[in-house]
Amino acid sequence: MTNPSSKKIAQAQIREEFLDGYDEELELELDEGLIDHLMDSFHGETTLDGSLDRRLYFKELFRLQGELVKLQDWVVKEGLKIVVIFEGRDAAGKGGAIKRITQRLNPRVCRVAALPAPSPREKSQWYFQRYVSHLPAAGEMVLFDRSWYNRAGVEKVMGFSAESEVEEFFRSVPEFEKMLVRSGIILIKYWFSITDEQQHLRFSMRIKDPLKQWKLSPMDLESRRLWEEYTRAKEEMLERTHIPEAPWWIVDAVDKKRARLNCINHLLEQVKYDEVPHDAVELPPRIYHDDYIRRPIPPEMFVPSKY
Repeated sequence: MTNPSSKKIAQAQIREEFLDGYDEELELELDEGLIDHLMDSFHGETTLDGSLDRRLYFKELFRLQGELVKLQDWVVKEGLKIVVIFEGRDAAGKGGAIKRITQRLNPRVCRVAALPAPSPREKSQWYFQRYVSHLPAAGEMVLFDRSWYNRAGVEKVMGFSAESEVEEFFRSVPEFEKMLVRSGIILIKYWFSITDEQQHLRFSMRIKDPLKQWKLSPMDLESRRLWEEYTRAKEEMLERTHIPEAPWWIVDAVDKKRARLNCINHLLEQVKYDEVPHDAVELPPRIYHDDYIRRPIPPEMFVPSKY
């Protein structure tokens, strides 16, 4: 017989998953002054299932995003080069965290590298070669949504790489990352960790949500079946590539909102930055010419006004 309390918690978790999918648009529209007005119906710091209250989440998210803007200005001013790697199981929330980091930043300064499967030509190259071209220049941050660690994860588990290739990767990657750090790159590596039960819930929600079904590839479904094999691969990866120059940081990602806030807060702590002063912005006066006449635009050029 199902425990009524457990059933309520499960229902609350499902509700949180649905809400989270639509909060992203809300985050782009709200500012801190509107939160209290729109979120008065939500009280307390946690919900029934223990997840973070939305009002507290929004407030902290906007505060941290303000700090990210300051970090961005500092990166440009000081010519810093930052690489942040996001790894983790499918549906662990890497993409959601990356979106919240980049939401209010300049894409010319902070960009995302999400590489597809390698082409036949890329497969014949030095393994790290296709990643090198995405590394930052001075004044840039690059967020890798999965990275060269594919070889230690999906390629190893799915048999896309030979054992000798995986072993060579483990020999090479510490030296490769040490070279990056010596060159002046700040390298930060995050592993988003979720439970077996939480991944099952998120996959189930994606199956039921037509707006998220595209996120489920055959490879994702196979990763669900091979949970234990991926666990073994993750454990070996962390053991063999956790180096002082570029340590791994584990993000507890069972609660998406807490995971995002904790990750952003930690990222900000990895770089010493100060607020960069800016000159006050003043709108210049509009120039008018008496002989200027605006030409009419043909009606057929307009997008039909259906809304």
